[in-house]
Amino acid sequence: MNHTGKFVHSAVRTACGRAGGSASPRAQRGFTLLELMIVISIILILISVAAGLYQKSVQRAREAVLKQDLQTMREAIDNYTMDKQQAPQSLQDLVDAHYLRMVPIDPVCQRDDWELHFGDTVISPDQTGSGVDDVHSGCDQVASDGTSYTAW
Repeated sequence: MNHTGKFVHSAVRTACGRAGGSASPRAQRGFTLLELMIVISIILILISVAAGLYQKSVQRAREAVLKQDLQTMREAIDNYTMDKQQAPQSLQDLVDAHYLRMVPIDPVCQRDDWELHFGDTVISPDQTGSGVDDVHSGCDQVASDGTSYTAW
């Protein structure tokens, strides 16, 4: 009944639920098993895509750090050779002479076993010296571009 004393149309009662405010039987049952499985499947697909993208971004970041570390060590080797008129015999020589703060750890393999290339360095036209003239990663894994880290 409304405020004038007349009955409310039955369509309004059924649209708002049963008289007395109780919900329909369908709403009381909750989700079906099929609906839950579909939602869980979608969530699992999204998680697997996100995990793959995360792993690729971590690998690219580690490769960028590796390239920067190699460039820094190569510059330190060149500067040491020019300043001291002899090539360093190890990477620790660069640390001892304050060309590097510390020998970096390979970010890809998480080790500090760098592959050193020893060669004859021409310091001046009449003087040559033997020592470290290049450094490479000691990691034998393959990079995202298909090359070996040892070739960097």
